[in-house]
Amino acid sequence: MQLLPLVHPSEDLTNDEISRYSRHLLIPDVGLEGQQRLKNSRVLVIGAGGLGSPVLLYLAAAGVGTLGIIDFDIVDESNLQRQIIHGQSDIGRFKSRSAKDSVNELNPYVHVQLHNERLEATNAVEIISGYDLIVDGTDNFSTRYLVNDACVLAEKPYVWGSIFRFEGQASVFWENAPGGGGLNYRDLYPEPPPSEMAPSCAEGGVLGILCASIGAIMATEAIKLITGLGDTLLGRLAVYDALDMTYRFIPIRRAPVRTPITGLIDYQEFCGQKRAVTDSKTDVPVISALELKKMRESGTDLQLIDVRGIEEWNIVHIEGANHIPKNKIMSEDVLSQFNKEDFIVLHCKMGVRSKDVLFEMRKQGFTNVKSLDGGILAWIRDVDRSLPRY
Repeated sequence: MQLLPLVHPSEDLTNDEISRYSRHLLIPDVGLEGQQRLKNSRVLVIGAGGLGSPVLLYLAAAGVGTLGIIDFDIVDESNLQRQIIHGQSDIGRFKSRSAKDSVNELNPYVHVQLHNERLEATNAVEIISGYDLIVDGTDNFSTRYLVNDACVLAEKPYVWGSIFRFEGQASVFWENAPGGGGLNYRDLYPEPPPSEMAPSCAEGGVLGILCASIGAIMATEAIKLITGLGDTLLGRLAVYDALDMTYRFIPIRRAPVRTPITGLIDYQEFCGQKRAVTDSKTDVPVISALELKKMRESGTDLQLIDVRGIEEWNIVHIEGANHIPKNKIMSEDVLSQFNKEDFIVLHCKMGVRSKDVLFEMRKQGFTNVKSLDGGILAWIRDVDRSLPRY
């Protein structure tokens, strides 16, 4: 769908900017006016991770005048396989500050605005309202629905993308698009999937270079929206399969039953990341890595069960643990092999999947089960730093 330019052109370009952007200026469809629109634009990029990295670098190189960055995470060594805006020396730094330095090094003419706060329902509309366009590179459903609803309320278009293993998706959403018939993320995904059916890249993995493929699409769509070039992905879902090297474009229609978005909600609860508290049994009994270490050293009779996937087990595991993946241990046939009174400690990577298993085991009558708080990453951090992190 072709749209009018989102941003008015700036007054002029300096001689240095003309030299820097000359290859854009030589394209008749972009030209001086298109570059002036880029210079005058304000784009907020949510997430400076796998998708945010190429988006930020290419929008900075293209000459977007103001880039806003929201990311509260810290650079970890495992990020460097795909988050190319960060380097080895950035490990331990805030991703937002690392990304700002990279953008400034690439293009000193771009103003970078950092938002040193977590995007929440209390501030999302206010922050988003200060920009012409939003680019969502987050990796969890609760933030995606928050961004979508805030953009609807602020009447802002946004570019969205997601990646998992070898596949990526991208689209453009704009509920208030000129001419009517606009779409939002809820037209594509009216309801979030169950939390156990939506593993993150930290759990399921992702081919690093996939970020470049989808991030390039997202940056391209942003430039097209700013300048009014070509047909955007509004109303279409782009699906890329890196293994087959195929692109598919699927039409997106307005959901038959739509609930108007009139305000922001509790998105963690909406996405099933909060369990309703019905009685004291819903409290998750956890054990710290140091407590588990002391119990094992003292000879406490317990079973330590690793519920991660086999790929994760092969990377690193705790000596003496038994490996039973989550999808197997949650079956009645497997659970029937355990004594329901035995002391069992479950663990995964960070503690999310093990808690899901714990709740299922409680339903089956197990009374003495705990989850390792923070998962194997906590064990590596607090007990055995010789093991590799991932």
